[in-house]
Amino acid sequence: MTTSDKTAPPRRRSRGVPPQRRGGSRRRASSGRGKRTRGRTVLVVALSLLVLGTAGLGWLYLRLNGNINTFAADGLSGDRPEAGSSKGENVLVIGSDARVGGNDALGGGSKDDIGRSDTAFLLHVYADHRHALAVSIPRDTLVTIPPCKLPNGSWTEAQPNTMFNAAYSVGSTAAGNPACSQNTVEHLTGLRVDHTVVVDFKGFAALTDVVGGVPVCVPQDIYQKDLNPNRATRGSLLFSKGERTVAGQQALDWVRIRHGIGDGSDIGRIKRQQAFVASLIKKVKADGFTPTKLLPLADAATKSLTVDPGLGSADKLLSFAMSLKNIDLHNTKFVTVPWRYQGARVAVVEPDASELWAALRADRTIDGKDAGGDKGKAGASASPDTGRSDLGKGIDVSVYNGTTTPGLATRGASVLTGSGFTVTDTGNAGSQNHASTLIQYGPGQQAEAETVAKLFPGAELQALTGPGINVVLGEDFTATADGASAEPTSMPTSVAAEARSADDDLCSNLSYG
Repeated sequence: MTTSDKTAPPRRRSRGVPPQRRGGSRRRASSGRGKRTRGRTVLVVALSLLVLGTAGLGWLYLRLNGNINTFAADGLSGDRPEAGSSKGENVLVIGSDARVGGNDALGGGSKDDIGRSDTAFLLHVYADHRHALAVSIPRDTLVTIPPCKLPNGSWTEAQPNTMFNAAYSVGSTAAGNPACSQNTVEHLTGLRVDHTVVVDFKGFAALTDVVGGVPVCVPQDIYQKDLNPNRATRGSLLFSKGERTVAGQQALDWVRIRHGIGDGSDIGRIKRQQAFVASLIKKVKADGFTPTKLLPLADAATKSLTVDPGLGSADKLLSFAMSLKNIDLHNTKFVTVPWRYQGARVAVVEPDASELWAALRADRTIDGKDAGGDKGKAGASASPDTGRSDLGKGIDVSVYNGTTTPGLATRGASVLTGSGFTVTDTGNAGSQNHASTLIQYGPGQQAEAETVAKLFPGAELQALTGPGINVVLGEDFTATADGASAEPTSMPTSVAAEARSADDDLCSNLSYG
């Protein structure tokens, strides 16, 4: 990994305009992949915080305050989306398989192994505090990991075309690098991550024990080899087909299983993890919020947490938890970032992903409703008013951010897709000093470029020698990027169709592939 001797996050380097599609070989996971296939149902942490919020602050504070660990904020990027750019709150929840603190006994691996994460959710809590959406990011998703801080104080160079879960391992420490994961999610989504929460093996197992187990639905008999594909024999039966209740080590084994169901993909495992979290939420709500049940759950949750400084005390954690208590089961949704296979890895699908992030920024629910509440009233408005929703039908466009304003390409993509254009790529331009928007076009595409220009008044047109149409957004676009024209009226169809509600049937949609 190339490092820099700077002590502050460097700006992304210029790569020329227009950006070139990156090819080359894909990065492979390091050895011992079987031992590190550790899917975690990490949204359970957010649930636990919800539970804490139903009790009085006084009797919990002293006991819980000493349990909470924080990670240093100096590893967060200086090039972040602005605070308040999203109407709701965004919380990154990471599952860690660190081998320290007794976690090696539950998850395998050696005590001197580095911290890794295979599961992550971006939890969007809508401003009305009655809706929530958890977006799973597959660990194999190819992303750009932006500059991240190393233990020696230097910063890495950006790492394009790299698996998402590699961000947590930057620096190769036993505790992992949650700040780098947060930087990566902000770079991917253009959304400000307000808080980051990490939960480990022991914490997950303890939480499921404390609630008395979680009901799950097993679509087929599961054996030891399904959990550990490196075994020479099938081994013993771990889970027999049907509905059952799991807790502790057994619950951990269930959410880690990948190879024994469906096509053995991480996508399928994510679907089962989402069903597990939904079942857990139902269980806790059904049990009620009595002090006898709350204190052990709160104690187990906080002992397993590593959080950003913004949640680093019991009163801050409880204040956040109080904001979640009115979200009901049906309005708690689970989706996966729009994806497709790219060889053995996962690629983000555009323009669907950009539309998803823009909808969350505008606090639009799965069915297109404005859930901005009082906070969102000033910014809520209609979709782009171009006069024609099919203006760009049949025209492919790539959108690049030519400024230092984070998330601008995502918003520009939303303007285009709202008028029928197909956005094939988004990202940063080679330089971020464009005062005005530039529309570049290949031979024979001037007429199409002029159609694109209708959405960007004052944009300059530039002919290219190669094919394609690029929109390089300048500072002139930032003035309108926060307006109504950049926000969609609903989630993309591909996202809405795959959404799971917390009140869905336990056995539905469990086997992918």
